[in-house]
Amino acid sequence: MADITRGGQFLVKETKCENIFTPEDFSEEQIMMRDTVKEFVDKELWAHKEKFEKKDYAYTEETMRKAGELGLLGVAVPEAYGGLGMGFVSTMLTCDYISGATGSFSTAFGAHTGIGTMPITLYGTEEQKLKYVPKLASGEWFGAYCLTEPGAGSDANSGKTKAELSADGKSYKINGQKMWISNAGFCSLMIVFARIENDKNITGFIVEYDAANPNGITLGEEEHKLGIRASSTRQVFFNDTVVPAENMLAGRGEGFKIAMNALNVGRIKLAAACLDAQRRTISSSVKYANERLQFNTPIANFGAIRSKLAEMATNAYIGESASYRAAKSIEDRITAREAEGSTHQEAELKGVEEFAIECSILKVAVSEDIQSCADEGIQIFGGMGFSEDTPMESAWRDARIARIYEGTNEINRMLSVGMLVKKAMKGHVDLLGPAMKVAEELMGIPDFDTPDYSELFAEEKELIGKLKKSFLMVAGAAVQKYGPDLEAHQQLLMAASDMLIEIYMAESGILRTEKLAKAKGAENVKEQIAMAQLYLYNAVDIITQKGKEGIASFAEGDEQRMMLMGLRRFTKYVNMPNVVALRETIAAKLVVENAYCF
Repeated sequence: MADITRGGQFLVKETKCENIFTPEDFSEEQIMMRDTVKEFVDKELWAHKEKFEKKDYAYTEETMRKAGELGLLGVAVPEAYGGLGMGFVSTMLTCDYISGATGSFSTAFGAHTGIGTMPITLYGTEEQKLKYVPKLASGEWFGAYCLTEPGAGSDANSGKTKAELSADGKSYKINGQKMWISNAGFCSLMIVFARIENDKNITGFIVEYDAANPNGITLGEEEHKLGIRASSTRQVFFNDTVVPAENMLAGRGEGFKIAMNALNVGRIKLAAACLDAQRRTISSSVKYANERLQFNTPIANFGAIRSKLAEMATNAYIGESASYRAAKSIEDRITAREAEGSTHQEAELKGVEEFAIECSILKVAVSEDIQSCADEGIQIFGGMGFSEDTPMESAWRDARIARIYEGTNEINRMLSVGMLVKKAMKGHVDLLGPAMKVAEELMGIPDFDTPDYSELFAEEKELIGKLKKSFLMVAGAAVQKYGPDLEAHQQLLMAASDMLIEIYMAESGILRTEKLAKAKGAENVKEQIAMAQLYLYNAVDIITQKGKEGIASFAEGDEQRMMLMGLRRFTKYVNMPNVVALRETIAAKLVVENAYCF
């Protein structure tokens, strides 16, 4: 396992393009799975989009059952419990392509397969798994996840719901209130978190629900939401709900750990769930731009529209590149742990936990890209984009929840840097050594030799290395100044996080495209090369801005001047790309193909 890169190490280790997984590496089995999912989505979801917008909760449930019949709810479930037992990349692939038509179904699917089923497969006893997981994998039962309360949102461990052990020790009585519970209206099983006595941490329970015999469970009315309108979202009230003691999930006080690890998986899956939505939004936008005539010409011929299309496609391509890179890193870690003798449960838990930083990065980046994509889609459609008669309006509304799900983007930004610092403290990622080298470099004389950039991406890869130095410079100085109090400086953490996010995303795009160019020839992937270069150009701007913000927040005088000088050095191009030409290359391909085609 020593050869496998650890989570966060992308920052201090050079990654070769041959060592990352890309969508071009899908196996025949994975391509067949993708095609099956796309056929299901086009037939059952996209063709009936208006039902979801009209809050047809019954149709959401009906299509979920159909997905179960096709085996799509059990892709990640081990075969021993009625699932397909496919690897992490395949589960990402399924989540990606099943989520693009409507956020209502995407939410129902994600809540059921992720936080509704996964806690049992990963933390349940053998008896619990055999009893419940096959029903969940087949779609006979649906799952819900009861964590959030009126006073416990981002601070998940502060919940007030109580679990009291009976005198004979055979059961618990649960009392309390949960809110924003996805799938509540048609679930048969709930993962419920409650506090026993005055325990520091909450505890997880598997709670069965039958509307004919509610066992003290009452559901609130369906919530009326900005988007995901046909996703069943209700409050759940527990009044002396009796749960057998053997339905405790993991051990007493283990609920917070279950919740946090479920969120790690949920974050990377949420990134995947935003990918096909971007592809479909871009394709709809290109088609409309080709058909819409103004001033006797299709608006697709106008530079202002072509710029939007190019940026939308670039973000989708980069998000896809980074998501599958991280998914394979996780899958490799799981495989290595299983080879060392870990159970599937232990291997998957530790595999995902190892890459929690990347999971947070992806959640933030891709959820913000889908919102931007839908927003620009509306703009390309103009007045029609604001109408319910076009798909843009619902795409924009559905996209908005992604920045709140699975921990808000603000929480995830701070987590990504906080987890990186903790990894460094544990010795899992050597940040101190590289940060000290950067500090020494700042004191030295810059190299003024003209570099050889004749190879594809030679300058871009050197620039990625320098961007990493800029992060290490800012984060290293911040840790040195504030130590354990760094977490109190949230705006500084947010700025550092944006630098970290852009580095991972930009590098992923460069590596994927380099691998693609080696396989197909650079002349055959010029649009992908343009997208990788365009994203990096935008990333440099963001890192420059956030680096200045971070430095100014804690450094003064000579220290500030030295760091700002370093930031300029680390974000400087030798050969500035022609951004307008890059966008034109990308847009020209989209317009000719009349769809997202990468």
